[in-house]
Amino acid sequence: MADHLAVTLSEYQLQPLNPEKAAEYFENCFGKVADAYALSEQNRTLLEAIFDLSPYLRNCAEKDPDFVLACFEKGFDTTFETVIGETLQLGCNDPDETRFMSGIRIAKRRVALLCGLADLAGVWKDKQVTKALSDFARASLSACFDFLLLQYQRNEKLKLANSKRPQQESGLVVLGMGKFGADELNYSSDIDLIVFHDCSASIELLTDDPVTLLNRMGKQLIKLMQERTVEGYVFRTDLRLRPDPSSTPLIIPTEAALNYYEGQGQNWERAAMIKATPVAGDIEAGERFLKELRPFVWRKYLDFAAIQDVHSIKRQIHAHKGHGVICVNGHNIKLGRGGIREIEFFVQTQQLIAGGRNPELRQRGTIEALDALCRQGWIEKNAAENLSQAYWFLRNLEHRLQMVEDQQTHTLPDDANELKRIAGMFGETNIKAFSERIKKTLQTVEHYYSRLFEAAPELSAVGGNLVFTGQDEDPDTISTLQALGFEQPSEVIKLVKHWHVAKMPALQTSQARELLTELVPELLQAFSKSSKPDKTLFGFDQFLSGLPAGIQLFSILKSNPGLNSLLVRILTAAPSMAEQISRKPHVFDGMLEPQSDNEIPSREYLEQVLAANLSAIENYEMKLDQARRFFREIRFQIASRFLAGTIDCEKAALAVSNLAEAMISVMLEAVQDEFAIQHGSVEGARICVLAMGRLGSRELTVESDLDLIFLYDFDKDTAQSDGRRPLDPTSYFIRFTQRFITAMSTPTAEGKIFELDFRLRPSGNAGPLATHVEGFLKYQKEDAWVWESQALTRARAVAGNDELCERVMDEVPKILIKAGQNTKLEYEIHKMRMLVEKEKGSSNPWDVKSATGGMLDIEFIVQWLVLKNGTGHEVPVGTRQVLLSPLAASLTEAQRDQLVTAYDLFSVIMHLLRTCLGRDIPDEPFPQGFQEVVYTSLDLPDISTCEAHLKNTQKQVREIFLSLLEAGK
Repeated sequence: MADHLAVTLSEYQLQPLNPEKAAEYFENCFGKVADAYALSEQNRTLLEAIFDLSPYLRNCAEKDPDFVLACFEKGFDTTFETVIGETLQLGCNDPDETRFMSGIRIAKRRVALLCGLADLAGVWKDKQVTKALSDFARASLSACFDFLLLQYQRNEKLKLANSKRPQQESGLVVLGMGKFGADELNYSSDIDLIVFHDCSASIELLTDDPVTLLNRMGKQLIKLMQERTVEGYVFRTDLRLRPDPSSTPLIIPTEAALNYYEGQGQNWERAAMIKATPVAGDIEAGERFLKELRPFVWRKYLDFAAIQDVHSIKRQIHAHKGHGVICVNGHNIKLGRGGIREIEFFVQTQQLIAGGRNPELRQRGTIEALDALCRQGWIEKNAAENLSQAYWFLRNLEHRLQMVEDQQTHTLPDDANELKRIAGMFGETNIKAFSERIKKTLQTVEHYYSRLFEAAPELSAVGGNLVFTGQDEDPDTISTLQALGFEQPSEVIKLVKHWHVAKMPALQTSQARELLTELVPELLQAFSKSSKPDKTLFGFDQFLSGLPAGIQLFSILKSNPGLNSLLVRILTAAPSMAEQISRKPHVFDGMLEPQSDNEIPSREYLEQVLAANLSAIENYEMKLDQARRFFREIRFQIASRFLAGTIDCEKAALAVSNLAEAMISVMLEAVQDEFAIQHGSVEGARICVLAMGRLGSRELTVESDLDLIFLYDFDKDTAQSDGRRPLDPTSYFIRFTQRFITAMSTPTAEGKIFELDFRLRPSGNAGPLATHVEGFLKYQKEDAWVWESQALTRARAVAGNDELCERVMDEVPKILIKAGQNTKLEYEIHKMRMLVEKEKGSSNPWDVKSATGGMLDIEFIVQWLVLKNGTGHEVPVGTRQVLLSPLAASLTEAQRDQLVTAYDLFSVIMHLLRTCLGRDIPDEPFPQGFQEVVYTSLDLPDISTCEAHLKNTQKQVREIFLSLLEAGK
């Protein structure tokens, strides 16, 4: 035989680990092949070293020694071309699946053997090796698709356009991704594919369910390529880079794919598509698809959003500061610091930035892209040269790591002997010098990579990797999440990945997903500060699923990082508020209003803003919706500031009361205008809206109803209103009140404002909704029950005609003084409290309003004090204020102090309950986050201590109540 290779073997002087074993391995392989002894001594020495250094290549050679000799006789190039030609024919030659799978696996083994020999012999350099591996991957895929298409045609599942060239016009778009698309496969590489189907192609699918048919074909492709038989496997094949892999078939229609990339495509998918190449199937259809996809990958303008995308990819793919120091033993030369991934990302980042405007930069190959970046002035010549040299050294090192046992590894050995093996494959005997070469290469890459992102934003001080791209979990991300306090880092990664392809409304647009991607590091850090970070994150996911849209909220959070901690507090402690955001995210807008920490919006300010908003709207129904939006936003602002601790419960109560009064005043005017269109007005009409209950005492919570009484007056000679549909005055004011209740309380698409309660009017529900002022005053003076006089102690005119309001409020003290002269006052108040307790009492101490010894006990005491001691004293507005006024003279100092302390305790708890949990107190244990808010607000160690303190306080209040009022029973 002719030995053509002797003159080519000066590149590497391979060093076997064990020379004696090396000779033995040669004999084991070629002992029965006479032609082997015609090899030159140099080539024999080469083979001996290779067999000793690479068990995998040795095993391949022992199975096919004649093929080894053919490589030396005919040359590697010619032999490789022969294998490729034979592989391409396999798919059309034999319909038997077993024989096809055997034939293609033998071809793969031969290519692996040939490439390993050519590489270690120094015959093939750098690109030749990766190109040969990639060419065989293309040929094997092409053979598989030929085989499958012909098989499906024989089984009458489809009809081909050309049976002699099955893939032609098949519409199967087979894209090679990553290194495969760039002809840069490593020695034991997986191949990443995305397979689409162009439904407009000439191929005819003979089925009513093409999705299932194509999905089955995808599964068979994976089987043909990666199932292990006695002959081995071809390539591990990964189709998970397709759009939304968890919920889509293996082969996706091109139209659906284009819609996905346009509407939901992610930054990492843009980067992946840089190297995408049609590698099999209908090549022309593949090129058409990539042409349509160009606007997604290559953005036309270099703008702020594009730069943010790049920084986002940096965080997703590889956070520079998350890697440990550069070392040799155990270092990952692909993903580790200074590794291959950093070179690739260095290139892809700048391609994404400028490739949209400069097509010259749209190179698939890493080296070609480095050269283009240099030519176009994006990087210096030294950078291009140094990174190119580093790239090929690391790639050759990668090949050798994988040649040992055909394992997909990128990690340098920890074991000194194994590192010596890798050095031997480079002809190196000085392990220290070899290690220094590796380290220097990694440091060079690190230098250029870190310089690229000198001005990039930090990772929000998270202090580690946060990688949520691709299919595999990044170990550094796991470590970072654990350091942040997450107990289930794998579930966290899975959840964040899911957001990239989620079908939830909040993430339907690419802008929303990009904004959320930017927010993820800051959100995770904010979540980590909660007591249960995992639970907080899962709560945020549930919250996201309920959002109708995401861009507005994400933009607010991104522009105002301080709101992240508030959002976490809401998610962990205030499900009622979280539900409000979920239904109507714009409620967060109110948090952006300029305001000092302890200021609350005045009634005048709120009236002015709301009136201005409504004045620009002509349609009455639209006015109602706008009013509801305004109310919801301000109420949420108040609740948020209270939850955040910038205002206390007293200021929160005043703020909600100001909001209620503003809404009543402005909506009263709006209803008057609308009502007058049909019914006109009544001559001399005057209205007084009398606030009762907690609005009267300015002690509302964010979930309070409004207790109101509508009083009216008019010129006595007026018989009816002057509108198109005139009404008598009594009917007019009753109908007007009904219209006002509808405007305030009826739900629309924007919700409602306040529930209104008119049961405190004379005769309660049996009486008319609106009461003539004379009748009201006469009733209160002559016929009112003691409990109605108690209610009147909180009465306060909040809207309507100034003159009428003043008249009513002048009469109220007189009525109260008379009511206080009742000799059975204590008896009646005690009796009413016991009746209310019997009908509406609660055994739950957290129901601080209705529980025995709760807020009602204090309110009844205060009402008694006002009635008993009202003569000569102005009645302050507010329960606490009365307790601290001269009206409390009937109390001992100790009783007064105890009641004030109890009132403050009950107020904090009531406001927290209403703010965080809504109107209903849950039977089950409170959410952990809410418990923390409660005991922190009360400066107590835990919720059990809070409950014990609450019960003890209620006991004290009941004792005071009975000591003051039980004697009268």
